[in-house]
Parts: sequence; structure tokens; C-alpha cells
Amino acid sequence: MVLNGTELGGGSIRIHDQEMQRVVFDVLGIGKEEAEEKFGFLLDALKFGAPPHGGLAFGLDRLVMLMTGSRTIRDVIAFPKTQSAADLMTDAPGEVSKEQLRDLHIRLRPKAKPESAGE
Repeated sequence: MVLNGTELGGGSIRIHDQEMQRVVFDVLGIGKEEAEEKFGFLLDALKFGAPPHGGLAFGLDRLVMLMTGSRTIRDVIAFPKTQSAADLMTDAPGEVSKEQLRDLHIRLRPKAKPESAGE
């Protein structure tokens, strides 16, 4: 849905055909065995003829932007983020402790040094 050149909402018809879903898995590099293991429930459901379904989601923040005459959505959004996804109001993302990383089984590695051109 577009109003005066600004997108207010969008949606799509979901995949409702088992063969189409298999083609998507192939494109994503998900083989038949992996697809059956991870998504067998979905493929089984699709084989019984799931009806086409879709939806439309409105961006209320975009509508408010237009109603207030703002030039950017960041002027009206509740918790705006910078282009690097930082939240200046909450100072997120924050530091993560070594204990938190250990609990989640996450290991940080130093950045690889760029190779010199010509080597």
C-alpha cells in the first residue's frame, strides 16, 4: 500500500505448494534430507493442500510520519536506531561479559589481519 509515493504497508501470499517449497529449499542449498529433517512437518502439511493465505502489515510509524509532516521515520519512531543499529537512548548494544558468552557457548576470535596486496 502506497500513499503519495510512501510505502505504508506490504504483504505477500505465502508458499502453499509443496513443490514450490522444495524449489525454495533447493535455491537455499537445503537438500532433500535436511529439508525433511528440519521442515518435514511443513512439507507434510503442504501435501494435504494448505490454502493460499497472505496478509498485509501496515507501518503505523510511516503513517504518523506523513501525518506530522516529518521528513524521516526516525523523527516519529519510538526507539530510533542509527544506521549501525545502535540505540542512543539505551546505549545499546552494550558490553557482554565473558560469563554471558560462556553461558551461550559463544567464542570471540580476533579479527583476521588483511593480507597485503601482492603477497
